[in-house]
Amino acid sequence: MISRWTLSLSILAIAAIAGCGKQANPPGTLGNTGTTGVTINGAGATFPYPIYAKWADKYNQLTGVKVNYQSIGSGGGVQQIKAGTVDFGASDAPLKSDELDKADLLQFPMVMGGVVPVVNVKGIAPGCLQLTSDILAGIYLGTIKKWNDPAVVKENPGVTLPDKDITVVSRADGSGTTWIFTNYLDATSKDWHAKVGFGKSVNWPVGIRGKGNEGVAAYVQRLDGTIGYVEYAYASQNKMSYVKLRNKAGKYVAPSIESFQAAAAGADWAKAPGFYVVLTNQPGEKSWPISGATYIIVHRKTDKPEIAKATLDFFNWSYTHGTDMAKELDYVPMPEGVVKLVTEKWKSDLTANGKPVWE
Repeated sequence: MISRWTLSLSILAIAAIAGCGKQANPPGTLGNTGTTGVTINGAGATFPYPIYAKWADKYNQLTGVKVNYQSIGSGGGVQQIKAGTVDFGASDAPLKSDELDKADLLQFPMVMGGVVPVVNVKGIAPGCLQLTSDILAGIYLGTIKKWNDPAVVKENPGVTLPDKDITVVSRADGSGTTWIFTNYLDATSKDWHAKVGFGKSVNWPVGIRGKGNEGVAAYVQRLDGTIGYVEYAYASQNKMSYVKLRNKAGKYVAPSIESFQAAAAGADWAKAPGFYVVLTNQPGEKSWPISGATYIIVHRKTDKPEIAKATLDFFNWSYTHGTDMAKELDYVPMPEGVVKLVTEKWKSDLTANGKPVWE
């Protein structure tokens, strides 16, 4: 069962997740960074927590720089970066350009992945249950109450479904994972759009609440008859029973790095103000319909040049040397063209005491 991390959790305290030994510095990228011994503090989304943990542990081994990340949910991450209590915030729900401008913030995407419905129903193995968006919305609205509801049975010929109540699990905290999940339901279900809508927090019609991806996963693992939604790394690492979803093309697909990549293939980052891109319900026969990017948010102006430079150094290293680690945890690395767009924004938009942070 996944443990529930506290607000004060340091990434370095769970270095065992990374499982990486020391190695020589990647040539030409590290060494005399001038930031050894620096500590960078961030907070926010639980969606990217596994990969941020892995990156931070390896980067600490290579440079001595510590990255402390509080896995508190996207809503908390946005609040803390706006308040200036952390060096970077993290959110799966991108902020629109007017909100960024109002708070003088810059956001940029780090990796992409998928939100996955997971179930705990006796006899249902991973990938053996198929759901449409209308069925999923009906379950979360409370109009579909039993696992052997005729609508569920119809989409799952040959699968034995029990006459058992469905226990719905959702997020208790303000969450980018919730934003992605409810954005998908809002885009694909008229009933959901009319009754609930989407956001980092919504008025859930039914069910119980868990804090963080880890909290939702813990409930689903523990209670028979449950359904929840988590970031894919939590599902795959803990061998949870994910469902297949019917996508916009009418095809049933399983969550995978390939189906996340398919969903992201048509994204036009260059024309998106503030890199605001939504990847839910994308076209394509292979596209996973609940895909999304996760974002880092920093202040455009700071009076802490050393911390600002160290923060960008870490994320630049993650872009350029963290791709294999991201793939191992089923995240989709950002394309090189997007990384170039991001670093150009760093050069033009970020200053410390009036001087460029990134050159």
